[in-house]
This record gives sequence, C-alpha cells and structure tokens, in this order.
Amino acid sequence: MTRRRTVLAAPFLVALLGGGCSEDRSAGDDDAWHGGRIFLATGNTTGVYYQLGGGYADIISRHLPGYEARAEPTGASGDNIPRVVSGDMEIGFSSADTAADAIAGRGAFQAGPQQVQALARIYSDYIQVVVRSDAEIETMDDLRGKRVSTGSPRSGTDAIATRLLTAAGLHPEHGVERERFSLPETVKRMRSGTLDAFFFSGGLPTPGIADLVTGAPDTFAFLPIANLVGALTSAHGPVYTSAVLPRAAYGTRRDVPTVTVPNLLLVNPAMPEKLAYDLTRLLFAHQTELARVHPEGRNIDRTTAGDTEPIPLHPGAARFHRGG
Repeated sequence: MTRRRTVLAAPFLVALLGGGCSEDRSAGDDDAWHGGRIFLATGNTTGVYYQLGGGYADIISRHLPGYEARAEPTGASGDNIPRVVSGDMEIGFSSADTAADAIAGRGAFQAGPQQVQALARIYSDYIQVVVRSDAEIETMDDLRGKRVSTGSPRSGTDAIATRLLTAAGLHPEHGVERERFSLPETVKRMRSGTLDAFFFSGGLPTPGIADLVTGAPDTFAFLPIANLVGALTSAHGPVYTSAVLPRAAYGTRRDVPTVTVPNLLLVNPAMPEKLAYDLTRLLFAHQTELARVHPEGRNIDRTTAGDTEPIPLHPGAARFHRGG
C-alpha cells in the first residue's frame, strides 16, 4: 500500500486543543520510528473516529518530540487493520468485534490471522439503525425487501449489519436490497428518499447522523434492536451488550434500546515499546483535550482501558496500564 499524506484533520482542532509547544518531553531522544511520521487510520469524515483521530493526532504532534501525526479518512475498522499490519498506517481505530475476527482469521479475514496489538480500549460504539418514517419500518423484520445501506465495504458497520440481519432472520444479501455506502453518501441518499434505512456503528452523537436527523425532525427514526443481543452473543461471543440510545443524543422523542460494542486503538507489534507506552500515556494525559473535540473523548475509562481481550496489549501499552 502507498502511504497517504493529507492535511492534518481540520484546522479547527488546533483552536480547540490549543497551539504552541509543550513542555512534555518524556518521549526521550531515541531515533524516531518510521521517520517520525505517525498516520492514524480513522473512518468516514462525518464519523467519530475521524474527529477523535484528528484530536489525538494533534496531541501527538504537540506533545511527542520528534513525531508528527496525521489523521486519515478510511473505510474504518476492516480497512484500518490491513493498513496497520502492512505498515501503511501506524495506529488504527477498530471495533472490538472486527479486531477479534482479524486476529482469528475469520469473517472478512479468512485469508489469514492479522498481527495487531492494542494500545487501549476506548469508548463504545452504539449500533444505530436509522429508517425513514414514511417507509413503515418498525422492526428488523420490516426491513425485508427494503433499500438498506450497511456501511462502507469492510467497515465494522458492514460486519455488524450482516450479523444483525442474520440474527433477525433476514438473509444479508437477498433479504434486503443491500447497498454499501459511506456515511456521507448514505445521508445524501436518505435525504433524497433513494434509501429506506441504514446501519451505522459509532459514538454519540455521530456528526453525519446528527445533521440528518436534526435537519428534518420526524422524517427519520431509530429502530430498537436490543432484543437481538442474545442471538449475537450465542453466535459471536460476549463482545456485544445492550444499552439505551438516549433521546438527548439527537433530540428525538424517546430513548431507543440498542446494541453496543467497544472500540480499540490498534498498532503493529513491531512498534517500539517506548513509543507505544508514550502514545498510550498521551491518550490519558490529554483526555480533556480529546473531550473538547468530541464528547466521546470523556468516555475513555482508565479503569477499563486495558481490557482489550481477545486482542493482546502491546507490551508498551501493557506497561502503562500496569502503572509501570
């Protein structure tokens, strides 16, 4: 893969996080890995991965001497993992279910297990199934024969959408008219009425979904899917939990029972231990700055951040989580 070099996230992140040089000099004077360039594989430009990735990249650039970090838009989890494995990207955001498939060599990774390790467990994604109110969809079974986007190809959203459709008794390819659009394209088509519903796995609020729902009140609704957690757990293990998508997230009329899955920050095992330690440390030392970029930055919990099973922690990250 060819390494991409695009502009560091959005300029507004600099204003949010604050400019200038930092006095944080604990990274040491070792030669910088990969020439001091750290690329973060994130997700769709209207998703939380991209926003938080931009904030994290800015923190790294300002507080890790010898390194410059840039956030890159990608197809999300399933796209990010091969990029990290190949060395095209140094850090990748991923949902825990996609990462578990990757290290086991199953699902989209049947060509072979992917060698990745984790820096930390971060916030959890909410599985959001959004439908047009005029499409007469009130349950998952009502999606039968409808025009449905399951997210970007190889994304975590695409993977969980497949599992949810199966759990609901719908064939993922033939039970619905399936499309695989990015979130920006999906939103465009939902507005135009050329899609009836879509899946998205993301933090709250997801900017693209917020724009869609708040821009046309009562035109769209969220589908309750928490009843499918048991079937998901039986088929795929205890990586999914039920939760409430609060009405305050998008200003909707009611809370919606849904499904959540944790997110992880992944790296290549070849990353130097000291660098992995410092990258993990910065995540928590500057967490309040991440929270200014997106509210999910507040939901990275130091007490559970080391719980990344079945993905092994990078030794440098493990040392940080042990307090070493």
